[in-house]
Amino acid sequence: MVPRLETERLVLRGHRAGDHAACCALWGQETVTRFIGGRPSTGEEVWSRILRYAGHWQMLGFGYFAVTERGSDRVIGEVGLADFRRDISPPLDAPEAGWVFHPDWHGKGLAREAVAALLDWAAGRGMARTLCLIDPDNEASLGLALRLGFRETQRIDYYGKPSLLLRRE
Repeated sequence: MVPRLETERLVLRGHRAGDHAACCALWGQETVTRFIGGRPSTGEEVWSRILRYAGHWQMLGFGYFAVTERGSDRVIGEVGLADFRRDISPPLDAPEAGWVFHPDWHGKGLAREAVAALLDWAAGRGMARTLCLIDPDNEASLGLALRLGFRETQRIDYYGKPSLLLRRE
């Protein structure tokens, strides 16, 4: 059910139960979670996240991909689209794009490669409009979003913290 996308250096595929340890290593990094929840995730939280991804694919036909380096199947990040039904006003009206990569893989252009593949896949399925919600202090993610054509539309308060809502048409 989850498609397999390939880029020059990456494979984007569905999560597997065996990815739990690699995803724990990813979500256990303070540099990954500093702007997403503010603290490293527990193994239990990571497992719930993987199950939520599977539910997205099952119920909505889109979701998150495990990003692996081509040839090794080693999980180095995650990218995807979601409908988290966030308690935001006004409510989000398009799939929300998101991405995380293990710090060992930062600065290599892999996030741009993976998110561009995701957005191309989404556009090919009629999802031309996507959103993302980014902490205003997350300069790396904001820079990537802007390079990929997202534009700030609103500043909101989300769980007591400022966030930027960006849209890509």
